[in-house]
Amino acid sequence: MRIKMCGIHVIDPAAAFDFYTQTLGFQELLAMPEHNLFIVKSPQDPDGVGLLLEPSDNPIATAYREGVYGLGLPTIVFGVPDVRAEYDRLIGLGVRFTGDPTVDPSGASAVFDDTCGNLIQIHQDA
Repeated sequence: MRIKMCGIHVIDPAAAFDFYTQTLGFQELLAMPEHNLFIVKSPQDPDGVGLLLEPSDNPIATAYREGVYGLGLPTIVFGVPDVRAEYDRLIGLGVRFTGDPTVDPSGASAVFDDTCGNLIQIHQDA
């Protein structure tokens, strides 16, 4: 058994799709705007896990997304080969980070706002 797809609740799936593809560099796996359905995938792992950009169109999803964001917790973690290089690339594209990259025994990480209601962590293994 393997993970086929996971989801992240977003304020606006179409806007999230634009951010995740145009800014972060994910690729389209499925886009059906008429159904508000958008799924992206990693270009480094085209047969890997799809990421469903789920609308927060119910009170439970909205409360969860807002609660996690309000606590300053990342909703999801993306692995990158070089946190500093990815941080610099995304800063250059106008992405807002919560702080500079940090290093601890597990590796390097940084957290940014995805403009769609979530904080996202990028992580590089030690």
